[in-house]
Amino acid sequence: MPQIINTNVSSLTAQRNLNMSQASLATSLQRLSSGLRINSAKDDAAGLAISQRMGAQIRALNQSVRNANDGISMIQTAEGAMNQVQDMLQRMKELGSQAANDTLGANERGFINDELTELRTEINNISDRTNFNGQYLLNGSSVTSIDTATSTLYAGFNVTNGAVTNVDVSGAKAGITYTFADDGAGGLSVSWSTDGGTTTQTETVTTATVLDGTSGTLNFANAGIKISLAASGGDISGVEADLDTLTIDTQAGSSSINLQVGDGTTSANQISVSFVNINIENSTDVGIAALKTALDNFAAGYDGTGTTSAGDLARALMDASTTALDSISSNRAQLGAKLNRLDYTVANLQTTSENLAASKSRIQDADFAAETANLTRAQILQQAGTAMLAQANSLPQNVLSLLRG
Repeated sequence: MPQIINTNVSSLTAQRNLNMSQASLATSLQRLSSGLRINSAKDDAAGLAISQRMGAQIRALNQSVRNANDGISMIQTAEGAMNQVQDMLQRMKELGSQAANDTLGANERGFINDELTELRTEINNISDRTNFNGQYLLNGSSVTSIDTATSTLYAGFNVTNGAVTNVDVSGAKAGITYTFADDGAGGLSVSWSTDGGTTTQTETVTTATVLDGTSGTLNFANAGIKISLAASGGDISGVEADLDTLTIDTQAGSSSINLQVGDGTTSANQISVSFVNINIENSTDVGIAALKTALDNFAAGYDGTGTTSAGDLARALMDASTTALDSISSNRAQLGAKLNRLDYTVANLQTTSENLAASKSRIQDADFAAETANLTRAQILQQAGTAMLAQANSLPQNVLSLLRG
């Protein structure tokens, strides 16, 4: 082998090996400090893609568990209210049985009708106030919608100073007319009647605080209405006068909800839950509609002035109460089945998420036993490489002995 000094091949070889051991040491330190085997795409491109997809799936599944638990709470809210309604229906049947007895006169049956009226009102009130997160469950609508046939204010409505881009009434009650008015002081008020029209509520929003001149949302929190506006060829500073006297009529929307209980978009990842409308005045349920007819007939003829005897009217009320009880019992049974199904759904989602997390861990997480061994090996190689590089750098000095001779 020739003796040369311009190119120290041994030094170059030592440097290359030292660089490799340093890179290995850096990789081990990164994995041990982060706990991850894959810290960048260069560590394992395919593994990175798989683990990222699994991570997204796991997060969606964990959210689905929360969704299902929220659904359980919603169903329990509705089912608890229906339990109280059934107690009142049983009382109605008891009162019907009492009224069917001809030992009672018109006055006594009138007292019974008074209690029936109160029970009827309370059932309707439970229907109107039972909600979960602002979604009414037992009035035939889990999401209230706008009756565009009669409303004068709705999405797409153009006003002088702008355009209504969206009207959200999901938090409002169905079957209510909301009337807007310019309060003359830079605000817009909305008023509506509740409890059969006996109570009027008013809420005012100062537009200057929510509209920036070109866009904004009027949030009537108590009414459950949000109106979004945007400029249309100008600003919206005068929108109070534009919306003055306009009305929103709400109506029952869907009586069912969909729970997202999977990481996909197909129907297999959703569970539909339906609620019965228990409002005696407008329910389309056959049993509850029959109860309305029986209550109306009894109220009109309990004093014996009608063509049907008070006893027969009371017995018809007993039958109608039973039919209404059966309708609600049927829906409660369905809700109970959904609750059991959701319990199994939650357990399955948690198991799937757990197994996916284990799979993702095997791909992405660092094996500390292996990495500490690699770290020790890289540290020893780095020390040895540094020493050998020093030796290789001193080899050209051997040529000096030739020059001295």
